[in-house]
Amino acid sequence: MHELWQGLQSALGVEQGPKSLGLIQICLRTVVVYLAGLLILRAFENRFLGKQTAFDIVLGFILGSVLSRAINGTAPFFLTLVATALLVALHRLLGSIAFHSHRFGELIKGKATVLVRDGEVLEEGLRQHSVTRRDLEEGLRQNAHIKDPAQVKEARFERSGEISILKEPRVLEVRVEAGVQTVRIEIA
Repeated sequence: MHELWQGLQSALGVEQGPKSLGLIQICLRTVVVYLAGLLILRAFENRFLGKQTAFDIVLGFILGSVLSRAINGTAPFFLTLVATALLVALHRLLGSIAFHSHRFGELIKGKATVLVRDGEVLEEGLRQHSVTRRDLEEGLRQNAHIKDPAQVKEARFERSGEISILKEPRVLEVRVEAGVQTVRIEIA
C-alpha cells in the first residue's frame, strides 16, 4: 500500500516544484483535480453554478483559483483538495443557515428590489441598482416580450441580477347579441 501511495505521489509530482512538473504530471493533476472537484461538489449537493447570486459566484471564483494552483503545482496538491472541500462545506453551511434565516439570507445573498409596481416605474429602485430606463426596457422586451412598463404588474431586480416581470393581465371582452352573456378572458 505504501508503494502505491509513493507511486501516486510520484506520478502527480507532489514533491516537485511547479517548474519541474512534466506534461504527464500536469495532465494527471488536471484529471485528478477535476474528478475531486466534481466529487466534492456532489458530496455536498452543491449546485451553485445554477443559482448565480454573488454568494455563489464568489465560491466559483475562489474554487477556480484554488484548484488551478493544485494543477500547476504552486500549492500543495492534497492540502489544496482539502481546502476545496472545506470551502464547499462552508458554502453549504452558510446556504443552510440562509435557508433557515431570511435575514441572514438577505445579508449574504442580497434581496430583490421592486422596479415597477402596477405600471409605475419606481425611480428609487432603478437608482439603487444603477438600472437605467433603457436597461429596464431591455429586460421587459427580453423577459416579457413587452415594451411599455404600463403593462407590468410588477418588475423586480432579483438577487441574481436578472429583471423578473409579472405582466398586468389583459382582459378581452366578447359580446354577443340577444340573450348571451358577456365573456371576459384574462390573458397573463
